[in-house]
Amino acid sequence: MRRIADNISEILERIHAFEKSYQRPEGAVTLLAVSKTQPAEAIRQAYAAGIRDFGENYLQEAEAKIAALSDLDLTWHFIGPIQSNKTRLLARHFHWVHSVDRLKVARRLSEQREDSQAPLNICVQVNLSGEDSKSGISLADTESFCQQVATLPRLQLRGLMSIPAAESDFGRQRQQFARLATEFKRLRSQFAGFDTLSMGMSGDYEAAIAEGATLIRIGTAVFGARI
Repeated sequence: MRRIADNISEILERIHAFEKSYQRPEGAVTLLAVSKTQPAEAIRQAYAAGIRDFGENYLQEAEAKIAALSDLDLTWHFIGPIQSNKTRLLARHFHWVHSVDRLKVARRLSEQREDSQAPLNICVQVNLSGEDSKSGISLADTESFCQQVATLPRLQLRGLMSIPAAESDFGRQRQQFARLATEFKRLRSQFAGFDTLSMGMSGDYEAAIAEGATLIRIGTAVFGARI
């Protein structure tokens, strides 16, 4: 347990330092612990260290962990590719879905979210690099897509998400994130509750924070190597 707690303490210290360095408000950035492939016990350890938001990529694996950890007040984020035949389970079990890039999927999530549940928080995934291997809509189509998602009942459009092309140069990392941040700022006034910029992972989260990320997705640096 000590290793995970120490990792989290170190990451949170760095986040706070970056917030200060880049003139961000204290507490502006949320750490989303990416717990895919990690056992439920590791999530319990992260919870004990203060983490409440957890990201999963694989639905079947996540279902088992959500059930096993139902005694904890966790917020579950789905951050992986979405199969349209799995939307019912996503709508039932998750609080957030970050990887929406098809209107068909958004409509199914809306239809399959129970009236008794709070609205499902949605981030639209944007493909900044135009790589065929990456999911997401184009930057040019982001506004029109968001307008359509925002009309759907039982969903709350919260913001944008992206996984840019891998880049080791800090300046180029910032350039990529700045493109998404610019679009986020432009759209923010159009949609109530549009407050989330989900970008940055273990290798580039400083650049993401510098460019305005409100949520960073960190896995290996929290839990260690994947199991």
